[in-house]
Amino acid sequence: MNLGKRLAVLIIGLIAALNACAFDPFVVKDIRVEGIQRVEAGTVFSYLPVKVGDTMTDEKASQAIRSLFATGFFKDVSLEVDSGVLIIIIQERPSVAQIDINGAKEFNKTDLLKGLRAMGLAEGLIFDRGLLDKAEQELKRQYVSRGKYAAQITTTATPLERNRVAVRFDIVEGDVAKIRQISIIGNKLFKESDLLGNFKLRTPGLMTWYTKDDQYSKQKLAGDIEALKSYYLDRGYLEFNVDSTQVSITPDKKDVYISIGVTEGPQFSVSNVNVSGDMLLLPREEALKLVQLKAGDIFSRAKLTESTKAISDRLGNDGYAFANVNAVPDIDREKRSVSFTLVIDPGRRVYVRRINVAGNTKTRDEVIRREMRQLEGGWYSADKITKSKQRVDRLGYFNDVSVETPSVAGTADQVDVNLSVVEKPTGNIMLGAGYGSTEGLVLSGGVAQQNVFGTGNYLGVQVNTSKVNTVYSLSFTQPYWTVDGVSRGFDIYKRNSDPSAIGAGLYRTKTLGANGRIGVPFTDIDNLTLGLGYEETNITTFVDSPARILAYVTTFGSANTTIPATLSWNRDTRDSAIYTTKGGTQRGILETGIPGGSLRYYKLGYQNQRYFPLSSKFTLYLNGEAGYGAGLDGRPLPFFKNYYLGGVTSVRGFSTSTIGPKYSDGSAVGGSKKILGNAEILFPVPGMTNDKSIRLSAFVDTGLVGESYTFADLRASAGLGITWVSPFGPIKISVANAFRKQPGDSTQKLQFTFGQQF
Repeated sequence: MNLGKRLAVLIIGLIAALNACAFDPFVVKDIRVEGIQRVEAGTVFSYLPVKVGDTMTDEKASQAIRSLFATGFFKDVSLEVDSGVLIIIIQERPSVAQIDINGAKEFNKTDLLKGLRAMGLAEGLIFDRGLLDKAEQELKRQYVSRGKYAAQITTTATPLERNRVAVRFDIVEGDVAKIRQISIIGNKLFKESDLLGNFKLRTPGLMTWYTKDDQYSKQKLAGDIEALKSYYLDRGYLEFNVDSTQVSITPDKKDVYISIGVTEGPQFSVSNVNVSGDMLLLPREEALKLVQLKAGDIFSRAKLTESTKAISDRLGNDGYAFANVNAVPDIDREKRSVSFTLVIDPGRRVYVRRINVAGNTKTRDEVIRREMRQLEGGWYSADKITKSKQRVDRLGYFNDVSVETPSVAGTADQVDVNLSVVEKPTGNIMLGAGYGSTEGLVLSGGVAQQNVFGTGNYLGVQVNTSKVNTVYSLSFTQPYWTVDGVSRGFDIYKRNSDPSAIGAGLYRTKTLGANGRIGVPFTDIDNLTLGLGYEETNITTFVDSPARILAYVTTFGSANTTIPATLSWNRDTRDSAIYTTKGGTQRGILETGIPGGSLRYYKLGYQNQRYFPLSSKFTLYLNGEAGYGAGLDGRPLPFFKNYYLGGVTSVRGFSTSTIGPKYSDGSAVGGSKKILGNAEILFPVPGMTNDKSIRLSAFVDTGLVGESYTFADLRASAGLGITWVSPFGPIKISVANAFRKQPGDSTQKLQFTFGQQF
């Protein structure tokens, strides 16, 4: 109960007490309560300062009335005396019997009732007209925040029997007010359309029904004005100013108009940049190398900010977590130039007291902590903290990873590292079916868990069936077999391939195999993996099988054994495993059939993937792959070990594994040599900028495969794609046009892949 209501109750209680206390002191023989309907008599007795046998005085009578009024249950209380019996006459305030909300579509009714209860308005509680008015005004504010300025809310309180009321909210929501125009007044140097391109707020468009960016928001407008300032300040307009901001709404409250008045001012160049302050920890020459602004450059606030941050981070790597770099400008308006002195104050050296991990509801603490490169008790290092965050992010177990370094209260040389994560589903149960023009009906199912019981271990069971390929596999990986990060794992698999089912290749292979792996990290970003396995492959041929395959079976037999040994090197510098914007991966692999098996061969492969941030939304992705294989001991490379290209994971727009030389029946031969290149521009789905699980791309793919080839053999395609890291596994969909192809090539404009194949 607020102060005003308490004062009113007190005044009423005093007045009533004065009127009720015109009696001499007496001994209370009994107490009787009259007028109660819902409140129990025991409740009244519990608040009374007097009981049977006590002497009733004017003071106790006044105290009794004040206590009963203070409960909020009663709107009138009086006392009477009859032959030593204290009679308490009360008039109860009504209670809320029911609350009805009609016409609400924008908000969930259950949520509205919860909000009303939090305000003190709910079924069974005492009715308060003031709370009802407050609830009405708050609900109107909520509709205004959703852009429904014309919303009408009518509240009624209908009396019911037994001193109760029924509360009713009748809501006419109306239409959402849309931003019909955003105008920038005073701009002469840049087109209004270019400036508005930096705004979140916009007029109705293709995706605004989802983003709600065509609905006015004070917070969004403040952000847009700051983006407008940054646009000018990053282009040298040091004295740019926003003079006015006007938001108006039409009388029918359906349309919003926004006008922003600006003064652009002259463009300034940088005449000089110097550094000063404490230069013992960071020599002047080294500090100047970190400054991105040079004499003669057009001034850019972004580059100035990056320069001061680079110097702060450099000092932060040596433990100076609170280093301050202040840019002091000296403006020459006549020459339209500005010079800066970066004053460096490193502050005190700081060490990390404690590392706190929060948000990991499933993943064990040790799985996260073993990725940390910043240690408790060690000197603070900005670089190590950044690497720690990236390593945790690259695990792929979390939707979001954030780090804060608050100072420890009461100290000047300690900080805590608070690492917060948001868990994401890491277990996939996949059941699916699809149809392809080449492979016909495709059935798939499997269970995979990247983070078994929160241990960081991977376990996967996969089943994929189609007319051509059937794969059964079981995989397990323990990334931290030892505390030093040595990993181990194994794969057991069975692969059946039957190109004859679609009249291609006219042979069948059945492969049963297993292998074990050990991975050894030798830097934070480099890993060496050793593998050894065993395979049995059986080949079935037909009378009309290609002569090359028949000759191979005649020479080496239809049953082959292989002991494949692999050596691979992996480097990972990505900033995130899910939504990569910079860095990349490299992989080199050597596979060879060692003595003991009937197949002797080797294959060399190299892949380099790189991500380059073009802006806050656009990322350039480049991928290059090369492969080479040959037989050993005078034997050829087995035809079923050939490289193949084509499909959604290599050169899109071409049917899967169809690029290159062909058999007489038109099926792909593959080859011992492969070159693949992909270039993509990655960007978010319009209206889903903050969703890091889905991205669009515009791409160009190129590649060739064979035994020997020329530039004329090169295939290429271009198109659009979408990648979605869904809860059921990664999904890739592409629409591509094969603009460089050869006669006999099989093309497919629409392609997709679901999950990962063994």
